[in-house]
Amino acid sequence: MRAFLTAVYLFLYAPIVLVVVFSFNAGKSANQMTGFSLQWYGKALGNVFLTQALTTSLIVALASASLAAVFGTMAALARERLGPRLRMVFDALMAAAIVVPGVVIGIATLVALAGLFSVLEGIGLRLQMGYGSLIAAHGLFSLALVAMIVKARIATLSRDIVEASYDLGAPPLATFFQVVLPQLRPSILAGFLMAFTFSFDDFIIAFFVAGSKTTLPMYVFASIRRGVTPEINAVATMVLVASLLLIALARVLMRERKPHAA
Repeated sequence: MRAFLTAVYLFLYAPIVLVVVFSFNAGKSANQMTGFSLQWYGKALGNVFLTQALTTSLIVALASASLAAVFGTMAALARERLGPRLRMVFDALMAAAIVVPGVVIGIATLVALAGLFSVLEGIGLRLQMGYGSLIAAHGLFSLALVAMIVKARIATLSRDIVEASYDLGAPPLATFFQVVLPQLRPSILAGFLMAFTFSFDDFIIAFFVAGSKTTLPMYVFASIRRGVTPEINAVATMVLVASLLLIALARVLMRERKPHAA
């Protein structure tokens, strides 16, 4: 059993290790190590087209993650006011949004936006795929992810502090911002980071709705079609490190905290 698990992990992670190793290759080969060098990282960061794609990915990821954090939190809070049966429906819909393959979401979003743009064009408004469609598609998907994370945190909260706030005369809005929100802040931030990571790394959905824009994963895919070089390995390594750091930070923030006694 140990040998089987070792073989599985090697199959999963050995290629990633090779990508990282060959990103430091001194030569131009992507599969033959001829020396150690950081030159490909410098070339990648100096590539104008790559930096433009990186800028697009950062803009889309920040905007979509922010929208997902706000509306995902609102959805999780609204769920608490639903009855048991409606909660089951809500949970099923949120889970379905995460489980549905990205290619299905991409196609569905493309069809929906194409139909919307056609209707708007009929009344004199001409819109195109671009930043708006990317942010909307990533934000809608990430909303479900944030809602699930915040929902799990809400389930651990004690109602005693909220009820004590009401008993002391605090209005609902003040109770939310001063009592509830501080307890939810770690999970909201964790959801934001997870949503940012998804948007930044996504290729499938972006491929359908990006229009004339090019995200970093799309640039990498287009570059691979011309052949893998150590520059692509360097880009992949930087994206890998950034994603791991964000996921690790999200995991730290998602750690359960015992509510303080009133």
